[in-house]
Amino acid sequence: MSAELPPQVQNMVAQLQQLQQQLQAVVTQKTQLDLLVKEAEEALKEVEESKDETTLFKAVGNVLVKVEKEKLLKELQEKKETYEIRIKTLERQEEKLKERLTEMQKKLQSLLSPQAG
Repeated sequence: MSAELPPQVQNMVAQLQQLQQQLQAVVTQKTQLDLLVKEAEEALKEVEESKDETTLFKAVGNVLVKVEKEKLLKELQEKKETYEIRIKTLERQEEKLKERLTEMQKKLQSLLSPQAG
């Protein structure tokens, strides 16, 4: 095989690398969201376990703000649900990217494999 790859192959390699980067970005985002879901679950658990308290405090930037327990529970549950929806979206993206990556790898492999005569 010559050192110089045909332009079509170079283009496919570039596309393959781009797909790999996109896939890595999606996986990273999903991991971050998984951590946020766990954090929201822990916060929900703590708030639910706080006995006889109707008013709690939550951090807003560098300030603690008084908030009603029920309002905080609702807010945390909504955050958690939003994160979970985003995770599902990212999982679908990840699956599509993996499929495209596999297709591209097969095409590239067929272009690079020596033609049997």
